[in-house]
Amino acid sequence: MPQYDFYHIDVFTDTPFGGNPLAVIPDADGLTTEQMQAIAQETNLSETTFVMQSTTGADFKVRIFTPAQEMRFAGHPVVGTHWLLAHLGLVKLIEPVTTVTFELAVGNRSAKLHVENGKVRHVWMDHQRPQFFATATEEQITRLAKGLGINPRVILDTGLPVQVVSTGVRQLFVPIKSLANMRALSPKNQEPAVLNAICKELDPAENCTYCVTTFCTETVNPNADVHVRMFAHGLNIPEDPATGSANGALGAYLVNYGVYSDFVDGKINLTSEQGIEMGRPSTMYIEIVGNKKQIELIRVGGSVVPLIHGKIEW
Repeated sequence: MPQYDFYHIDVFTDTPFGGNPLAVIPDADGLTTEQMQAIAQETNLSETTFVMQSTTGADFKVRIFTPAQEMRFAGHPVVGTHWLLAHLGLVKLIEPVTTVTFELAVGNRSAKLHVENGKVRHVWMDHQRPQFFATATEEQITRLAKGLGINPRVILDTGLPVQVVSTGVRQLFVPIKSLANMRALSPKNQEPAVLNAICKELDPAENCTYCVTTFCTETVNPNADVHVRMFAHGLNIPEDPATGSANGALGAYLVNYGVYSDFVDGKINLTSEQGIEMGRPSTMYIEIVGNKKQIELIRVGGSVVPLIHGKIEW
């Protein structure tokens, strides 16, 4: 009878039942792709990760599955898996920073584990350099607003573009006028077919992820810089409580359009809040390295809380 340990953890939070939940199978060698997909469907979380021996010289190989499909890259699964492997003693921790590399479908990717008193306090994940793709026309924004269930002026009055940006996963970024407008958004009032069609128009690539990330710079937490909500109906995720891949690309967007532009010692550090409307408050830290003309590196970091440990048997 096959038997595998699994761990349920909450990512991008320091409080149980906050952040974005993740299931991790830390010793998945021997599982087939079909079995991994079946397990991810059974956990029914937004993502489940499977850890194996690397074939490319990385410290570990990690595969990421939603209940419906395998993902090439995603933020909270990578951050959470790094934290768990260290928590289980599978990573030799060196203070103050330990670097660990994962073999992912997008290639080898490193993360920095910030260590204090022998424990990982934060995990910082490296993103790819930003790529800026199509921007929406006013006609497309009008249809997008209809799909989101809001007045188009809520988007247009920001003066910022609706644009596809990627630091590993393509995301459609939608600026929203105010916090009140953001908090009024509801997946129940949205038209998924309309949102999916706009995503496909603006990102016709085969790997279009249908991720619509809305944001405003008015926040609930006075220490935060940006308030975020992400809807991915095309991935069967009406709303995501914490999206590391989106927040990395959002940092690039905000710097590129001068929303935040004051580099100090070659860096801009931002704090993002997400998941509040879902009752799963999340905090992500974004570090943008470079200058106003050229972004050299983006990292996204956060904390992790363990919740459940069990076994999968069949």
